Amino acid sequence: MNSDWMRWRRAERMRLRSERLMQSVEDRRIASIALADHLRTFINQQFGGAVGRVFSIYWPIKAEPNLRPLMIELHDAGVIVALPVVEVKAAPMAFRRWTPQTRMVRGDWNIPVPPPDSDRVLPDITLAPLVGWDGEGYRLGYGGGYFDRTLAAAHPPPFTIGIGWQSAQLATIKPQPHDIPLDAIIT
Repeated sequence: MNSDWMRWRRAERMRLRSERLMQSVEDRRIASIALADHLRTFINQQFGGAVGRVFSIYWPIKAEPNLRPLMIELHDAGVIVALPVVEVKAAPMAFRRWTPQTRMVRGDWNIPVPPPDSDRVLPDITLAPLVGWDGEGYRLGYGGGYFDRTLAAAHPPPFTIGIGWQSAQLATIKPQPHDIPLDAIIT
């Protein structure tokens, strides 16, 4: 990747993360509820719901949208909820089943994850957190390449939905050959 583009991406990540950290906790809470409503509507329209499917969400960090209440709602409705887990550095992520009773452990970057003895599953639908995004469906993540690596290795790949704040839209993320466009973006 061109070093100018790498610097640009690094600077955009820092700028966008700083902006979302400046939002109040209450504004993020209200926006997360609205985002969950948009996501619920989209899943119902696109798939007729998610009951009986494996649906991978993510544990929110660094002022990301908080969809934990939706995780409980989906589980209670009969959806198999999973969380992505970094088991090996610089490799595709695994997905472990989550329930409201799951005793979480600290994973990579100190993110809570289901323990190693949790069932491994393959998602039908997965959510990818967005630091930034563009109208072509590309996401700017944290820079580790985990979601791109995971999607590239998945056969068949899950339907992937980027989740983030509307204010994080960019004209382009300057996609590189390893970047994989998302199937949908919901803000």
